[in-house]
Amino acid sequence: MVTLALSHFEKSFPVVLRGKRLGAVLHPASVCADLSYTLDLLKDLDGKLFKLSALFGPQHGIKGHTQDNMIEWEGYEDPELHIPVYSLYGEHREPTAEMLSHVDAMLVDLQDVGARYYTFIWTLFLCMKACEKAGIPVVVVDRPNPINCVDEEGPVLDLNYTSFVGLHSIRTRHAKTIGELAEQFKAERFPKCELYVMHMDGYDKRMWFDETGLPWILPSPNMPTLDTAIVYPGMCLFEATNVSEGRGTTRPFEIFGAPFIDAVKLCKYMNGLKLPGVYFRENYFQPTFHKGAGQICGGAQIHVTDRNKFRSFEMAVKLLQYIFNEYPKDFAWKQPPYEYEFHKLPIDILLGNGTFRKEFIESSI
Repeated sequence: MVTLALSHFEKSFPVVLRGKRLGAVLHPASVCADLSYTLDLLKDLDGKLFKLSALFGPQHGIKGHTQDNMIEWEGYEDPELHIPVYSLYGEHREPTAEMLSHVDAMLVDLQDVGARYYTFIWTLFLCMKACEKAGIPVVVVDRPNPINCVDEEGPVLDLNYTSFVGLHSIRTRHAKTIGELAEQFKAERFPKCELYVMHMDGYDKRMWFDETGLPWILPSPNMPTLDTAIVYPGMCLFEATNVSEGRGTTRPFEIFGAPFIDAVKLCKYMNGLKLPGVYFRENYFQPTFHKGAGQICGGAQIHVTDRNKFRSFEMAVKLLQYIFNEYPKDFAWKQPPYEYEFHKLPIDILLGNGTFRKEFIESSI
């Protein structure tokens, strides 16, 4: 059983920051083990341990209310606390000097899912960058990596391909908790950032989220389950194509397809590869929104049969290679912009370099 530092917040919160004005970066998955919100805990301690003076929210909003990528949201004043709520996924993704003028310390409590593309870790990165510049300490509430901290996948990001789905050289599936990433960012990019990590008790690097005893809360609208997170390090690549990654269905990233795909043929090919820990079941669906909305899409549902052997990134590359070669007149790469990169192909910034696509996906099979 994993115990978050939130369970003994008063003991874990840095003594040197007591009495300071506190800003907090939160989202709907910022919860305690009993499902109460971190914000409610902060409200209870407001005026006792610190002065809660500003709130910040990442992509999808502090309330998780925006659905898709590149859907920005605007800040507002909290009607109960009468403090500013700042958007870090809009005009600004890095806190500005004006935003930081309200705080003496910044608390970050975000649930990551273990893949470089997931933008919450880059919100943390940019908060550390801005706070280092302003001399403001950063406190990170550590949380489990849902897909374990043992298995790594995919290439390391080439810094020539930075975007909001990658601002530092880490692998696609990075095998770190958000607290460990904060420590890496400090060591490698922000050495003068005053960083405090509120560590977990009882956490083992080999754990999957369902072994932690903690409740799963959607960290974002299209991450409904742990099963979604398991396939995400590979299947997020489909965001860079005209093939539906299952947005607009109840099983995003586990379901994929397009009107032009022969589901039976695809599944026969993919199952014939005998990739470890996975089975492809032919599937047909009509997305209610996004790519293929209202059309019958043929494809598959990904059934992970052994998550310890399954490698999502390798699987997705094989899938893309097949679809690229099988449907050259129908398949297309999405064009920019994507996650605030306006020139390079989205697939290249997701892959993290400019050569992987040509060498491993657009090659013959």
